[in-house]
Amino acid sequence: MTFLRNAEMNDREFWMSLDIHITDESFIRMVQMKQGYLIYDGERPVGILYGSLFWDRIPFLNLLCIRAADRGKGHGRAAMNLWEEEMRQKEFLMTLISTQVDETAQHFYRKLGYTDCGCLILENTPICQPMEMFMYKRL
Repeated sequence: MTFLRNAEMNDREFWMSLDIHITDESFIRMVQMKQGYLIYDGERPVGILYGSLFWDRIPFLNLLCIRAADRGKGHGRAAMNLWEEEMRQKEFLMTLISTQVDETAQHFYRKLGYTDCGCLILENTPICQPMEMFMYKRL
């Protein structure tokens, strides 16, 4: 059974094994603000989920990552459903996510009911990357 648990300071090693972008300072802040979750299959952690607030009012999924060995087993879908339900209970009306256009995650999010709603192009910037596409879902 998949469930979420708020990330704690002693989860740092597991978190860092899956999230190559986060700094120590950001990890500490995420834990303190209760924005990060470990995804569990029974008693075993299988992934991480990190959300924040866009414009201080729209839940935004920063990261969803399932360990390679545990992918394709429904943990990502279950984690998203649990996160969305928590956001619904907090009376948010919608959620946002983003993914690079060259990643297959966009297909996963569309299957969960997310709709394309814009993009960010970062060509010729210090963090040049493929186009970042944004998607939303009404709760």
